[in-house]
Amino acid sequence: MSHQSIINTAKQTIKTESQAILNLSELVNDDFANAVNLIYNSKGRVIITGIGKSAIIATKIVATLNSTGTPAIFMHAADAIHGDLGLILEDDVVIFISKSGNTPEIKVLVPFIKSAKNKMIAITGNKESFLGQQVDYVLNAFVEKEACPNNLAPTTSTTAQLVLGDALAICLLELRGFSSNDFAKYHPGGALGKKLYLRVHDLSSVNEKPQVTLDTSIKNVIIEITEKMLGVAAVVENDKIIGIITDGDLRRMLSKVDNISDVTAKDIMSANPKRIQANAMAIDAMDVMETYGISQLLVEENGKYAGVVHLHDLIKEGIL
Repeated sequence: MSHQSIINTAKQTIKTESQAILNLSELVNDDFANAVNLIYNSKGRVIITGIGKSAIIATKIVATLNSTGTPAIFMHAADAIHGDLGLILEDDVVIFISKSGNTPEIKVLVPFIKSAKNKMIAITGNKESFLGQQVDYVLNAFVEKEACPNNLAPTTSTTAQLVLGDALAICLLELRGFSSNDFAKYHPGGALGKKLYLRVHDLSSVNEKPQVTLDTSIKNVIIEITEKMLGVAAVVENDKIIGIITDGDLRRMLSKVDNISDVTAKDIMSANPKRIQANAMAIDAMDVMETYGISQLLVEENGKYAGVVHLHDLIKEGIL
C-alpha cells in the first residue's frame, strides 16, 4: 500500500466508527435509563461478563466503573461456567456483553444466573437474540458494519460496546454526585491523582525561600538568587510580599546601568507580583503560570511570604 492508501484507510476506519457512535445515540431508550437506576439502587456490585473481544471491553468498563464510584468485577464467560459463578452474590447485577447475543458460553451462562434471580443487563448488537430475550434490560449496541473490510474483525462493534459502557459509568457518576475529590481518592497515584490532591505548599515547602529587603544591595540580591537556585527572590517587608526580582530583572538592569554600587532591590523590583495561596491546588499554580507566561510564583500563607513554586516543580511531579 502507498502512504496515501494507508492514510485513506485510516480515515475511513475513523469515519465508519464515528458514524456508528453517532447512530448509537438514537438507540438509547428507557431500557438504558432503567438499567442505570437498577445499578444505582442495587445493594450489590456490577458483574460484567463476555467472551473474546467483548471480554476485553468488559474489563475496561469494569475499570471505569470502579474508578467512578460503582463497584464492579469482571467475570470471563468461559471461566464462569467452570467455577467462577461463585463470585456472584445475591444482590449483584450482571451485565453481559456480546455482539451476537448467541455465543455458546452466553447461552449456557444465562440460565444459571437467571435461576439465581440476579438482575441482568445486555450490551448487544442483536436485541432479538437469545441474550436479548432473556435479560431484564437491553442496551442496544447495534452497528451496521465493522470497520474491517471483510466485515468480520470486531472493530466498530467493540467501539460501540465501549461507548455504552462509558455512558453507563457517567450517568452513574452524576447520580452519585461523584466529585473531583472523590475521584482523587480512587486515583492517588500518577499525574492524574496529583492534579487532584497536590497543593502548592507540598511543592514550595521543599524549596529554598529566597528573599531580600528593599535596601538589599544588588550584589547581595544576585548572591541570594544564585544560592537559592530558583531564579527569583521575593522583596519582603514585615513578612509581607511587596515585590519580586527575577533573573530577567537583573539582566535588564545590567544592560542599562554602568555603576551598580548604589543600586538596591527597590530600584529594580516589580511591585505587586503574581502570587498564590499555599493551600491552592498545584494545578491552579500551573494555570496562573501559563496565563501570564511566567516560571515562578511567590507563595503566601495567612498574608505572609511562604516561599516559591517553580515551573520545574510542576514538571517534576508530572502535572505539566
